[in-house]
Amino acid sequence: MKILFINPPTKNILTSNIPDVIEGSGGVIPPLGILYLAGFLKKDGRHEIKVLDLQLFEKTENEIKKYLLDYQPNVIGMTAITFTMIDVAILVKLIKEILPATKIVLGGPHANIYPEETLAMGGVDFVVLGEGEEIFAGLINNLDHPEKIKTIKGLVFSDRRQIIKTGQQELIQNLDALPHPARELTDYKKYYSTLSLKNPTTSMFTSRGCPYRCIFCDRPHLGKVFRARSAKNVVAEIETITQMGIKEIFIYDDTFTIDRQRVVDICQGILNRGLQIAWDIRARVNTVDGELLQLMKQAGCSRIHYGVEAGTNEILNNLRKGITVEMVKKAFKLTRRTGIETAAYFMIGNPGEKLADIKQSIKLAKELKPDYVHFSVLTPFPATELYFVGLQKGLIKTDVWAEFAKNPNQNFIPPVWEENFTRAELIKMLKDAYRQFYLRPSYILNRLFKLRSWNDFLRKAKVGLKMFRV
Repeated sequence: MKILFINPPTKNILTSNIPDVIEGSGGVIPPLGILYLAGFLKKDGRHEIKVLDLQLFEKTENEIKKYLLDYQPNVIGMTAITFTMIDVAILVKLIKEILPATKIVLGGPHANIYPEETLAMGGVDFVVLGEGEEIFAGLINNLDHPEKIKTIKGLVFSDRRQIIKTGQQELIQNLDALPHPARELTDYKKYYSTLSLKNPTTSMFTSRGCPYRCIFCDRPHLGKVFRARSAKNVVAEIETITQMGIKEIFIYDDTFTIDRQRVVDICQGILNRGLQIAWDIRARVNTVDGELLQLMKQAGCSRIHYGVEAGTNEILNNLRKGITVEMVKKAFKLTRRTGIETAAYFMIGNPGEKLADIKQSIKLAKELKPDYVHFSVLTPFPATELYFVGLQKGLIKTDVWAEFAKNPNQNFIPPVWEENFTRAELIKMLKDAYRQFYLRPSYILNRLFKLRSWNDFLRKAKVGLKMFRV
């Protein structure tokens, strides 16, 4: 059977209506979700598998049609993220017009939250709930046995105009049992990041799930239980990545540093094998210490992204972050002393936030001296606690995300938290925050002094140009 995985393009991406102003980092990274599925099926050995990444290689509608007609896949799988649903809907329609017999399967956060609405778009044959590796493989291997499909947990589909829900599959506990993502099915040397000193780059997961309870978290499909791959398994994948000629890894765990001993073991494994590669992580400020940071630096950690979110303890408590401003200051000081780059993430327009709180966030951003800062206006994402509270309080008038799920369109405006400020006021403050941080003479001079090469200058210039467009 011919299986094609497609990473949708982003030319119509909904994020153009999300008030972030700039991306946290520019570039294109591999679509890990579908590469995990491809790796799982590849291990089975019964199917022919291809990956078409339309974010890496933009194609016209005619070029996509030609590719599909030439390959004639039996099944097409795509990850459905809310902010790519416009592109997904366009692709689904195009596929069904030219290959009506091809089965289309969607998975990912959006499909997990809105399975019936996803089916109602038309053209989608199956929705996969939660983690897709075992579910998708079960579906593919039983497409000729409709009654058997009904026994596979984690599927939603239509049968004679009746919606069939097979229940929720349990989360995968032994992540080491999963094959590594099939990066070799992509043109992996083309992936890059403007933040990286060297390219190509790749992405990687070493764990799934997050035990913390932030009210704005938008990743429900991976669960709230932290499940981690063993250090040995992680280091083995890193070694394979280095052998492919990849220079930097963006580790996309929600919080890489939850299990301190596992991080120590990963670092020791990298050092013991003499692996020379840079890696970039996301961490919480209350999960690092000086000794751990030193070891991470020795093992190649080049950058840490910290979710700060707000500049006062009151607003941090409202967000249920479980951290304090003092913890934030300590973590950034230790990280800076170690020589690891930092990126600080802040949100504007949080629950209970006043103008004085926003000014304090900007002040804290300057005080922390991160290499990069990313401000965004708080957006209540689908199925988050924040979104439900907004509906209850009447700050969000109708279930706008469910309406969008039924009819994805480019004119949709995602909600923001308009408790004390209007949308226009929040965006104005957002732009001002960027200007105050990035246009300081001290920041500009500091970055110039840190330039290491002409390529480093070009890399930072690309990021800088985004700032000046604010």
